[in-house]
Amino acid sequence: MKKSWQARLASYPDLPSVKPIPEAMRKRRGEGTIATPSPQEVEAAMRSVPAGRLATVFRIGEGIAARHHATIGCTVTTAIFAHMVAHAVAQAHGTTAWWRTLKIGGELNPKYPGGIEAQMNRLEAEGHTVVQRGRRYFVEDFERKLV
Repeated sequence: MKKSWQARLASYPDLPSVKPIPEAMRKRRGEGTIATPSPQEVEAAMRSVPAGRLATVFRIGEGIAARHHATIGCTVTTAIFAHMVAHAVAQAHGTTAWWRTLKIGGELNPKYPGGIEAQMNRLEAEGHTVVQRGRRYFVEDFERKLV
């Protein structure tokens, strides 16, 4: 039997963590430290986004890095946990507005519950304009609406 989304979120007892930036990333990101968030930190950040405003996984990662006094935040882990949080909230009928958290560049996340259509409907209901570019969907002028 598969674990529930809530159980998956609870299975990271060693996070958050701050470690030196891995050598493979240093060419692109430089020296310093990287903060890897806990799922609870990502959920708290997602929960704090008010109606009409937006967040990106990159911005959430930056905020977590700042709280841990790290140079950068791990956006890959942040994105994975945002996906897990969205499904956990949907499964438990929770109140965290997961649809307000976008991928880097303001892109909608097809892996969220209900796919692009569900996220787009919720965003448009809050007054955002979603545009299609090729096969991908973005919130227009998302930068002006970031928290």
